[in-house]
Amino acid sequence: MDNDVSAGGTTTAAGRLALGTTLLAFGLGSTGVIDDVTAADAVSIAHYVGGVALFVAGLFAFRDRDTGTGTAFSVLGALWFTWAVTEAGSANAAGLFYLLFALVVLSLAVAGGDRLSQGTYGLFLVGLVLTAVGVLADSERLAEAGGWFAVAAGAVAWYAATAALAHWPTALPGRAAGRGVTAAG
Repeated sequence: MDNDVSAGGTTTAAGRLALGTTLLAFGLGSTGVIDDVTAADAVSIAHYVGGVALFVAGLFAFRDRDTGTGTAFSVLGALWFTWAVTEAGSANAAGLFYLLFALVVLSLAVAGGDRLSQGTYGLFLVGLVLTAVGVLADSERLAEAGGWFAVAAGAVAWYAATAALAHWPTALPGRAAGRGVTAAG
C-alpha cells in the first residue's frame, strides 16, 4: 500500500490543523446545525488560530524553504485575520470579500501540491463561492451550503495533518489484483 505520508513536516501539519480548525468553526457556524452558533461565533478562532497561528506557520514554512506551503499559509492567515477583525459594513462588501478570498484559494487549488491540499482548497473554494453568492443574493440556503463545503474542507485539512503526524495513508492504494484477475477469481 502506498502510504504517501510525505505530506509535510511538523510545520505543515501545524498549519493544516490551524486551517482545519478554522474551517470547521466557520463552516459549522455557517450551517446553523448547532443551535445559537453562527459564523460570527468563529471570529475568535479565525483571528487567533486561522489568522495568527496559520500566518506564523507560513513564516516557518518559508524558513524551511517550502515556498508553496509558506505562501498558502501566510496568505490564508492574513485573509482569516482580516475576516476576523473587519466589519463588512454591508452584504455587498462581505460578498466581495468572500469572492476575493475565493480567488486566492483558486490560485492555491490550481498551484499543485498533494491531493489532500488540493482537495482542501477545492472544497473551500466552492464553499467561499456559495457563501459569497448567498450573501450577495440574500440566500441563507446558499450560504448554508457554502458552510457545509467549508466543513468538508476542514475535515480534509484535519485528516491531512493527522495523517502526516500519525503516518496514516494519504493516498488510495493502487490496484491490488494483477492483470485479468477479478475479485471472484
